[in-house]
Amino acid sequence: MSAIDELPPLREVVAAFGLAAKKSLGQNFLFDLNLTGKIARAAGPLADVTVIEVGPGPGGLTRALLAEGARKVIAIERDERCIAALEAISSHYPGRLEIVAADALGIDYPALAERREPGTQVRIVANLPYNIATVLLGGWLECAQWPPFYDRMILMFQREVAQRIVATPQQRADYGRLAVLAGWRTQARILFDVSPAAFTPPPKVTSSVVELAPRASPLPCTQRYLGQVAQAAFGQRRKMLRQSLKSLDVDTAALLERCGVEPTARAEEISIADFANLARELESLCSANATAAQD
Repeated sequence: MSAIDELPPLREVVAAFGLAAKKSLGQNFLFDLNLTGKIARAAGPLADVTVIEVGPGPGGLTRALLAEGARKVIAIERDERCIAALEAISSHYPGRLEIVAADALGIDYPALAERREPGTQVRIVANLPYNIATVLLGGWLECAQWPPFYDRMILMFQREVAQRIVATPQQRADYGRLAVLAGWRTQARILFDVSPAAFTPPPKVTSSVVELAPRASPLPCTQRYLGQVAQAAFGQRRKMLRQSLKSLDVDTAALLERCGVEPTARAEEISIADFANLARELESLCSANATAAQD
């Protein structure tokens, strides 16, 4: 008997259902109940929360979230082998676990959030499959509607990815497009690290649990243009901005001057506020160019 509920220990579940982790699916299972409980508590309190969980596998974190009082968990799992194990959890917590057998990359998350329990907030909590983690995060950060459908995200990444998410110009080696996007729209911080020994099979790297809390009012700019500026700047990060931003097809000198950014600066030297300013001015210049072309 496990320490959090009357269901069998996870190792027995995995053995019973033949759930050997698949590298092709980015699977690394968490069997440590103390750790899954710690993650669930980091996401709490959960009594008035509908949790979206991606990649639950045999359901270790799922069980911890339900045991910690989540009103409902919507678990998205593409591995058909895991569905029976998740259904056993659903039977133990009737009406509180919804299983979505699908590829997480093909989900309409705002629409899924509409299936929340009445009166609850939506929170994304997941030990993300490593091979799709940054793609999923990018989609959640680039929501067309802001504030987004979720009130917070508690996500596990490889440590190096976590450092890239929370980086500032003070951590130049890690500071990049992902940090700009995450820092622009959220307050991101690393909560704690997780040793490879906590997983089965153990990955070759340390993992980190990251909290991302949406900013109610991000610095004003259009996400599309912010992404373009960051991609151009960090795509040639060793070059000065006067050179790297030429791919934007506007007067680079004018763009930088209007934003008060030194042409000799490099991408990792300027703040998220500078990137937001550049995005606004880029949109303005593009609009002016389009109008001039029509005339």
